[in-house]
Amino acid sequence: MTPAGVRLPGPHPRSMQRGWGMGESALLTTAPPEAIVPAAPLIETARRVLLFVAFRILILAITVVVAVYLTILIANMGGYVDQIRRAEIREEVSQAMVANPAFRSLPPEERARLQQELVRQRERYFGLDQPFLLRSVIYLRDALLLNLGRSYQISSDTGSRQVRLILLERLPPTLLLLGTSNILIFFLTLWAGLALSRRYGHFVDRLVIGLAPLSSGPAWFYGVFLILIFAAFLRWLPFGGMVDVPPPPDAPGYALSLLRHLILPTLALTLSNFFVNAYANRTFFLIYAGEDYVEMARAKGLRGRDIERRYILRPTLPNILTSFAIVLITSWTGAPILETVFNWPGLGRVTYEAIGLVDTPVIVGATVIFAYLLALTVLILDILYAIVDPRVRIGGPGIEQGAP
Repeated sequence: MTPAGVRLPGPHPRSMQRGWGMGESALLTTAPPEAIVPAAPLIETARRVLLFVAFRILILAITVVVAVYLTILIANMGGYVDQIRRAEIREEVSQAMVANPAFRSLPPEERARLQQELVRQRERYFGLDQPFLLRSVIYLRDALLLNLGRSYQISSDTGSRQVRLILLERLPPTLLLLGTSNILIFFLTLWAGLALSRRYGHFVDRLVIGLAPLSSGPAWFYGVFLILIFAAFLRWLPFGGMVDVPPPPDAPGYALSLLRHLILPTLALTLSNFFVNAYANRTFFLIYAGEDYVEMARAKGLRGRDIERRYILRPTLPNILTSFAIVLITSWTGAPILETVFNWPGLGRVTYEAIGLVDTPVIVGATVIFAYLLALTVLILDILYAIVDPRVRIGGPGIEQGAP
């Protein structure tokens, strides 16, 4: 009981009707102005994200430059390839002069003078008249822009010896093969990891664990056996190549032929990565399935699929992305041998051919493209980390990127 005329401190009746008397929904709709996030932290967040991306691009660019320059030094064997090239030029000029009757009729002194002049012109054409270190720096600039001139031995399907045209012609088949295979590997291993985590200790679970060491073998190793079984013995699939020879004239027939030739290399890449990645994903899912917040979600009565999607799959995504990035990088580096085994007309095969022919411009150009692909993979991985990893914080106070 309170004395008459005495008013207890408390909310105004109107405020009770508007906020406290109308339940939780009214509280949400009448949030104080200070709870609204101002625009300044959002701008600061955008600035920090841009700085983060720019810094990562700078680091990756420096890494690419160093890797390409080391490739130039290795491909030229410290200048030894220049000596081989000079000897080849002298041999080519000498044979051309011997085969030309007009040169054979000249006096020996005049013929020797003309031969030396032609050799100098050819050396100037290939840049061999400059010191190796100076040419290596110029070559690095041209290599990063894929302005590598003409190849020594290799030509494109259209007959061009422009290095840029050769590499750009071979890049789409490589992207098709590796892109298809890695997308298939990612979703298959993700599904298999979830399925195995639901059946922990089952026969299939133990079987995948036992087969995980098989993933230590490279893709080309499985490719040899797949060719022997499905192409040589059963004759179900072609030995290699990208399409039939001659190619089918119609689009559906061409697509069907491409699909048949794509099966074996895709299967080889999948076999070399499936078991170990399915086992790794299964282990990650089991680790996070035992967390306290997962047990709390089960106690609240949430469905198993919702628990897996919201409380198990999301925390494991950073680990899954890391494993997938390793698979992707490994497939880039293993492309030369795999494409050579399957006679796949991609960037890896032309790199293997260039190494055998000591075709330095093609070797360096292919290395530049692979370096760009690897750097792009790492950059995308860093950005995805900031999106899916709850532990990554980007922004000012109150703004948390990736918070659950």
